[in-house]
This record gives sequence, structure tokens and C-alpha cells, in this order.
Amino acid sequence: MCPARNRYAVMSEGLLCQLDELEDPGTRGFQVQGPRGPAEIFLVRQGERIYAYLNSCPHTGGPLDWLPHQFLDLDRQTIQCATHDARFRIGDGICLSGPCVGQQLTAVEVVMRGRMIYLPEQAYRLPDGDRITGVE
Repeated sequence: MCPARNRYAVMSEGLLCQLDELEDPGTRGFQVQGPRGPAEIFLVRQGERIYAYLNSCPHTGGPLDWLPHQFLDLDRQTIQCATHDARFRIGDGICLSGPCVGQQLTAVEVVMRGRMIYLPEQAYRLPDGDRITGVE
């Protein structure tokens, strides 16, 4: 379940949430376990598709959300960085406007089984060599 009262839901056993718990379009942030401690990721729902990214602006490295679980612009058409108003395309994380045009958000692989969204147990390497794992 994706508790709305927490800034980030703590993922357990690889399960993030159910598709129906996300608005369409909508977003939800999560804290997952990495080898250096917790890492923040977020999901974006667009129709029946789910995209997942590391919650880190390629320009500053800071978090993208301006309020808990709020990663989209007011029109809900692009991912928006709260710090410098950079806008990223939902489908591939490419920056369309702002100080990091052409740079890209770091995608995180997720798996949908039925209507449940999981972070796979396998580890995924990030640009700095860190890894995110679904289950310790």
C-alpha cells in the first residue's frame, strides 16, 4: 500500500504499490534500500504505463519533488524539478527545458505483475556506481 501520510513509503519485499493507488497521471515517491543506505525513487503513472526514476535532478543532484509525492507540473504533463523548474518528459526522463536541457533522469526498472508494481530483487547500477536493490 502507498501511505499518503508519509513523505516516502518504505518498500518491503520488492512490492511498491498497486497501479490503482496512483492517480492517472500521478506520481508517488518511495524510499528503497541501496548499499550506502536509503535511496529515493518515484513512479509516474500515465494510463496503464508506469515509469520509475531516481529522485535526483541531473543539474543539482537534489530531489525533484516540491511537496511529498508531487513530481509533475501543474498541468501534469511533465516531471518538474522544484529547485530550478527544469521540465522532463515523462516517458524517457529527457530534460526539455531549464538548466539541464538534453540531460536525462536516471531510470529505475520496475515490474508490473497484474496490477501490482514491484522493484525487482536484482541490483541496478546507477551512474555513480551505486546500486539499488529491491530486497536486501
